[in-house]
Amino acid sequence: MKRTIVVLAILLFTVTAFAQNRYKAVIKDAKTNQVLPGATLKVLGTTIGAKSDSAGNASINGIPSGKQIIQFSYVGYQTKTDTLTFPLAETNVLTILLTAAEEDQELEDVVISATRSSRTIDNIPTRVEVIAGEELDEKGNMKPGDIRMMLAESTGIQTQQTSATSGNSSIRIQGLDGKYTQIIRDGFPLYSGFSGGLGLLQIAPLDLQQVEVIKGSSSTLYGGGAIAGLVNLVSKKPTEARQLNFLLNGTSALGLDASGFYGQKFDKIGITVYGAYNKGTAYDPSDIGLTAIPKFDRFTLNPKLYFYFNDATTLLAGINATTEKRIGGDLEYVKGNGSAAHSYFEENKTGRYSSQVELDHRLSEKEKLVIRNSVSYYDRSIGLPNYLFSGVQVSTYSEANYSRNGEKADWVLGVNFLTDNFKEDQNSDNALRSYNYNTIGAFAQNTWNISKKISLESGVRGDYHNEYGFFFLPRISGLWKINEHFSTRLGGGLGYKAPTVFTEDAERIQFRNVAPLDVANTKAERSYGANYDVNYRTSLFDGAVGFSINQMFFYTRINNPILLTAANGANLTYVQPKGNLDTRGMETNAKVTYGDFKLFIGYTLADVNQHTGGTSTNYPLVSKHRVNNVLMYELEDKWKIGAEAYYFSKQKLNDGATGKSYWTAGLMAEKLWERFSIFVNFENLTDTRQTSFDSIYTGSITSPVFRDIYAPVDGFVVNGGIKFKL
Repeated sequence: MKRTIVVLAILLFTVTAFAQNRYKAVIKDAKTNQVLPGATLKVLGTTIGAKSDSAGNASINGIPSGKQIIQFSYVGYQTKTDTLTFPLAETNVLTILLTAAEEDQELEDVVISATRSSRTIDNIPTRVEVIAGEELDEKGNMKPGDIRMMLAESTGIQTQQTSATSGNSSIRIQGLDGKYTQIIRDGFPLYSGFSGGLGLLQIAPLDLQQVEVIKGSSSTLYGGGAIAGLVNLVSKKPTEARQLNFLLNGTSALGLDASGFYGQKFDKIGITVYGAYNKGTAYDPSDIGLTAIPKFDRFTLNPKLYFYFNDATTLLAGINATTEKRIGGDLEYVKGNGSAAHSYFEENKTGRYSSQVELDHRLSEKEKLVIRNSVSYYDRSIGLPNYLFSGVQVSTYSEANYSRNGEKADWVLGVNFLTDNFKEDQNSDNALRSYNYNTIGAFAQNTWNISKKISLESGVRGDYHNEYGFFFLPRISGLWKINEHFSTRLGGGLGYKAPTVFTEDAERIQFRNVAPLDVANTKAERSYGANYDVNYRTSLFDGAVGFSINQMFFYTRINNPILLTAANGANLTYVQPKGNLDTRGMETNAKVTYGDFKLFIGYTLADVNQHTGGTSTNYPLVSKHRVNNVLMYELEDKWKIGAEAYYFSKQKLNDGATGKSYWTAGLMAEKLWERFSIFVNFENLTDTRQTSFDSIYTGSITSPVFRDIYAPVDGFVVNGGIKFKL
């Protein structure tokens, strides 16, 4: 008898675990409330779906238990998604309202990974901006070799060039230094410390599926460094349909980009391979004798293997490898005609190698375990006349996390361990700037559906740093879908940054005469911040025009920031005076669609101030006012034509002067066929160059002292090429 009961219990458990569920809905027009016959319903990630009948009714059978994303689509209407956990608490027929296509919610089907969730962008309480799909492809046409332009054309983000002759750059979110932004790839923090100086120049967009940006304090998500924000680069994954893409691009400055991507999923294995060669030729459009674009050669190879052991377990193993030699400076020297009168150069040699391993195991329909590890090796040298700075940075990242998707709430719990070891080569008698940091952390995150309209995301992290102690990092964000037109988000959290010598100020002078950090008398930089935004979308003129606008307000404060200041003689040292650094302002993003036309208008107000010694000063190299304008014409599968214009207001410089305000403009066109397309991009049509209205250095050309670079130096450049999809 007992055996029979056990067998029946096992059978009952099995039936419950693999239960198939039913979903019923009636599909209607959101404006007229008329039923929509023939609308398509689909469970994403499966082949399960249905169509609505003449009365707008639809029923989907055989839906697996657990969290599922249901997609609703109808010709002439926006595609809509809803995240549901089966079995449903209520089995009533649901009413789904679809709105006219002109409102165009392209990003609703994008699943976000930066917040450690698997929700679509429309259902995440944390404000996330995504560059994906056609937008990612279009921005890749403008600068196929790196992602600087892709990020810089977003509101609230500014690219800061740190070397006048070699082009080294960082990004500033909401006016804060690049060291306060954490860049990760597929959840792995691979671009920080010494390896961040050339990071933006060595990441190409062709193998990216999407780019996710979270602005404001985000250290709770991935640890220290995300005070200003977080950028997550999401790589393409293999699909059953073969992906084989090639891109060949050339520029009027004699630059070349050749890259290819292959990805495919087979029965038990998947593969992606990205390879690229990027070449730059020494270029001086201003005839001042110094390179605006350096000479460089870069090789990149990123292969990844996916092992699908069964429906529940997947193993990823990948390698990223990049080598580059980059030299700028005196144009004659770079061309090989060096002499006593032409002797200045800046040479960067880098080798970037990293491995990624990730095991994804589904414990049940609702539970998942992820274990991941990366090891990164970065070797770089910076050479100038009679000066050499070089070293090796070895860093590792290990994490294990458990997630559970419930009917009302989702949970993520995890632990991670980071190591960051930098060893400087002894190239002089100066004290070495080496360091060895270890951080162990634990985190928990909850996303709670309070109702159909209100959801809350909260998280907490505890990090212990071997040099700077313990950090408690809470965060919270809320989403309220007021109605079909209005939604609003409010969020905030704490952040921290463990100091290193690798800052924009030190990079700008190639770390010459910069003293090591006095760790014993230095504290980690701590921050808190918040942002609030309101989103509105509607259609006008009987659906002919779509309009949406997002208005965000932000504030971030960093207590006791680390500052590089002059010491005795020509030496520089990091100090930590009492005070704070704060940034406050707003971002406005508006979108208007009409037929095949799309107009994007963005405005950023960033008021950044440094408060030390009882005084308040404007923070250098921040455009207080920025305007972004982009007009796109897209004839599906035939043409893409875009025009853009950007305004930057005056910026305070580190030497006390004030830079000029300026405009830049561009024009891009792409003609598409089924398997290939050709494109041309006219960048900086106004030929705006800092050398046209301001100087970039003082002293002689053999021993220049460079000023801040706050405007383009390469001027008008045309690039064009061809893309293949085989």
